[in-house]
Amino acid sequence: MHYFFFSPLSASFLFFLLLLLLLLLGTAVVFFSLLPFRFLQWRHHQHKRLPLPPGSMGWPYIGETLKLYTENPNSFFSNRQKRHGDVFKTSILGCPCVMVSSPEAIKVVLVTRAHLFKPTYPSSKERMIGPEAIFFHEGPYHSRLKKLVQASFLPSAIRGSVSAIEQIVLKFLPTWNNGVVNTLQEMKKYTFDVAILSAFGHKLDLEMEGIKHLYRSLEKGYNSMPINLPGTPFRRAMKARKLLNETFRRLIAKRRGSSKQGGGLLGILLGAKDQHLNHLSDSQIADNIIGVIFAAHDTTASVLTWLLKYLHDKRDLLEAVTREQEGIKASISEANRGLTWDDTRRMPLTSRVIQETLRTASILSFTFREAVEDVEFEGYYIPKGWKVLPLFRSIHYCADFFPQPEKFDPSRFEVPPKPNTFLPFGNGVHACPGSELAKLEMFVLLHHLTTSYRWKVVGGEDGIQYVPFPVPQGGLPIEVTPRKANAE
Repeated sequence: MHYFFFSPLSASFLFFLLLLLLLLLGTAVVFFSLLPFRFLQWRHHQHKRLPLPPGSMGWPYIGETLKLYTENPNSFFSNRQKRHGDVFKTSILGCPCVMVSSPEAIKVVLVTRAHLFKPTYPSSKERMIGPEAIFFHEGPYHSRLKKLVQASFLPSAIRGSVSAIEQIVLKFLPTWNNGVVNTLQEMKKYTFDVAILSAFGHKLDLEMEGIKHLYRSLEKGYNSMPINLPGTPFRRAMKARKLLNETFRRLIAKRRGSSKQGGGLLGILLGAKDQHLNHLSDSQIADNIIGVIFAAHDTTASVLTWLLKYLHDKRDLLEAVTREQEGIKASISEANRGLTWDDTRRMPLTSRVIQETLRTASILSFTFREAVEDVEFEGYYIPKGWKVLPLFRSIHYCADFFPQPEKFDPSRFEVPPKPNTFLPFGNGVHACPGSELAKLEMFVLLHHLTTSYRWKVVGGEDGIQYVPFPVPQGGLPIEVTPRKANAE
């Protein structure tokens, strides 16, 4: 047996080697960490030494993500806009970002030079929704998908859905009667049912509860930090995403095996062929179905929650909307029929209330784009790969376009807003194709809610919470009673 031992000399020598190794390692870390910075400096030189936009990148990796999702977004954006101007840099969800907040600059990003700024999201969001979803693409694949999705959500396509959406409303509104409900959670149920209807052409009674459970898990992790460790919201969300994908693939296979393609977006996607007569794959269809549900669910539910908040706080406006809806209700009763698409076109005041809610709530504060190459923009240099975020909220709260922007005033929409100043559904080739469906949901709900019920906010809490979309504090708990019970 051999024993190993160290003399004082050998121990010192080993200690010296350890220090040298650590020094070399530290030098290597610094060298490689500075490589991107040096490369960025070289690219600056290539671009006539244009500066990066002003601003702060916040903490390493985290950036300013926590501030963005916990502060009042009006304050977050306006403070930086005052400090740095209409174009400034920050870091969100681990991505370097440039935020732009003037109508002219936003038009450049979304319309006139849109080819330089591809639609994108942080990779964590792409993984959750699915890489084949329309949001993450451009070029021929995007154009093909856009035509298909638009075909599913054009007024000519959704006008036949009014009756089905009305039945959803008539089924769930009575469950509010003489009780306290959480508005946001109830609106999420409503918009989820409509999203499933628009995606599949009918309600999925057998699979609905399982899909809802998986979607809730996916939703909770959607805006979490992308830390893929056991127990984290992100890990749980990715597991739910895998199971949701399997569920939708089974539904797709079932529909493929049927003699009829069926309705909804699924039917359109299943029947689509390209110029070579190739069908979309199951993964392409599943990713786009999940994407549509994402797009149609949370945002519309948040807007509906604000609608009830504003109408509650402005009783005169509520009564005016009710009178408009009562006139439509009278004609419906006289003809002994249900609500129709044409009825929803005869709601001018209700339409202005919805428009003003979309402006003041500004649920989508911004959208994500990515520079596809090094770009010279408004006197600054934007490196390839950086995210570029047009700030819709900043424009919606600009007094130059909307005087007294903090005031809820639907009459401002009696005159059409200036171009590129009202962008609740985005702009350009990647604008939201489901905007008409979202507004239809609001019209149908408000028709029955205002003519049959009244509601009162309960609890002493006031203010806004961010989950991550801005909504009234606590999701707006309300007590709902039949309108006749309140009549004097």
